[in-house]
Amino acid sequence: MVTASRNGRVPVERGRSGKPWAGLVAAAVVAVAAGLAWFKPWALWVDETVHEALPSAVARSTTPPAGTPPTESGPSASVTAPPAGPVTVAQGTFISHEHATTGTVKVVRLADGAHTLRLEGLDTSNGPDLRVWLSDAPVKEGKAGWGVFDDGQYVSLAKLKGNKGDQNYPLPADVDWSKYPSVSIWCDRFDVSFGAAALARV
Repeated sequence: MVTASRNGRVPVERGRSGKPWAGLVAAAVVAVAAGLAWFKPWALWVDETVHEALPSAVARSTTPPAGTPPTESGPSASVTAPPAGPVTVAQGTFISHEHATTGTVKVVRLADGAHTLRLEGLDTSNGPDLRVWLSDAPVKEGKAGWGVFDDGQYVSLAKLKGNKGDQNYPLPADVDWSKYPSVSIWCDRFDVSFGAAALARV
């Protein structure tokens, strides 16, 4: 039975309000999950080790031009140039930036004239979205050098294959590596260098 109030209005029964903290907890869970997916803190304790050999030297063969006198092996024999083994033309040693980083970086000219960037004995922390960069920025010690590598010109060669070991990164033919005297293990997610090396001609 519904009884009217003194002013003649019939009171309306209202249901109980929902618990406001339930929505807050759900929002907090979503925020924490998103933060973990973005920061990936567990990556700091998961090592990825890579052991790559230098690309093997490939002998270049040419067929004699038309009209060349036949050789003892016959007119169709090919001439094979002896392979010129890989030659290191520049190198440097990593220093630590945002994370402790050690190892050696080299620019190696291969037998076919191509160049590759080689990391040897690399040892740094793992992390989200780590990349190998060539940069024209100078390598600076301390925190002042953590974020300089995207201030000028840079080339992102590839994602870092592993935070430990030996690995190769081919240098594009249209990139003049001599214009980029620095190499950085760059965290593209947070715009910070884990470690870097200055290249010096050998």
